[in-house]
Amino acid sequence: MNYILFDDESRNNLLPFTFTRPVAEIRFGILKITEKWELFLRKKVSFFTQDYLQKKYPIRFANGENNFWINGKICPDNNLLKEIKSLKVNQVLIYNNIIIAANTGLTAQFNPLHLSSNFEKIQSKFHPLYITAIHDIFTKNATAFTFDFEKITKGRKTTALGKSNLHIGKGKIFIEKGASVEGVIFNTKNGNIYIAKDAIVMEGSMIKGPFALCEHAEVKMGTKIYGATTIGPFSKVGGEINNSVIFGYSNKGHDGFLGNSVLGEWCNLGADTNNSNLKNNYSNVKLWNYEQHKMVDTGLQFCGLFMGDHSKCGINTMFNTGTIIGVNANVYGGGFPPTFIPSFSWGGSEGFEKYQFTKAIEVAKRVMERRNIKLSEEETKILEHIFKLKSA
Repeated sequence: MNYILFDDESRNNLLPFTFTRPVAEIRFGILKITEKWELFLRKKVSFFTQDYLQKKYPIRFANGENNFWINGKICPDNNLLKEIKSLKVNQVLIYNNIIIAANTGLTAQFNPLHLSSNFEKIQSKFHPLYITAIHDIFTKNATAFTFDFEKITKGRKTTALGKSNLHIGKGKIFIEKGASVEGVIFNTKNGNIYIAKDAIVMEGSMIKGPFALCEHAEVKMGTKIYGATTIGPFSKVGGEINNSVIFGYSNKGHDGFLGNSVLGEWCNLGADTNNSNLKNNYSNVKLWNYEQHKMVDTGLQFCGLFMGDHSKCGINTMFNTGTIIGVNANVYGGGFPPTFIPSFSWGGSEGFEKYQFTKAIEVAKRVMERRNIKLSEEETKILEHIFKLKSA
């Protein structure tokens, strides 16, 4: 069986994060959705995504293997996997008009946006976990964390928690080898805690589960974290964080508040950056929607900051409730900037200008080189494509 994770129409509702990645590459819970499927399938997957992303995230076919196409916004579980593997050629698995998966046999063609009448529709008996909007990433993070935690830790033994730490509650703390955890208060009354290999939690930190700290990530001294929060690999965090997801390679290394928020990769929040996650009148938060080109009611009272890859802000930046920042934006200065900041913007509350592409790429290269990672030609072309988009 050959497995391909595809993007459907929800991709546009998951911008700005899907400007730079397929939907399945979103981190959600502990793992990326891609990593969840590969863990369940015990096999590498490939992607069917936007043309300009396809070179970095190629699609793969194999001679003599049936092609199974799986919706990249959906998370796996054992029941769902059984239904998918039982699909016969030209059968498609459906849940609430959402295409979950399809078996096209040896045929290497499939269009999820225009389903052929040749397919027999099979209704799923189970309610899958999936994301269709950017705020789903934090609102459903606790559920995704629970699935990942049980799958990752099953049959494995944790490293013992050192005596300098305090564990409150009866939940689990799983610490991988190589992690450093000293002088920390952990509270697992509301959820488990996962500390990956070579991660660091410094003294004086207070952490409530559910919480995941991925490999090589750091929690700095005296940090306060409320679940459900995920800190992706090679990220550094400090200050106060509540119910937020950081994909990876991003820093919120100083005091300041981040709540009900999502940060992409290669982001940086300056010292004492704060975001509002609740309006003064307690009304629902509206977010800019790239697909509809207007503000859309989320139905949420608590909703914070969404920052696309390679975007940054200066010290003492203040973000209003429900702020969306595109890719490679640079925000600085006093006052509150607008709640929608397009990609490749440079400025603040007094106005923005276009961030010159060559200068933006120079910064991206320097930032990535600090982690011994080179900005590839494919990634440069992706950023150039986003730079040229009128609605990014």
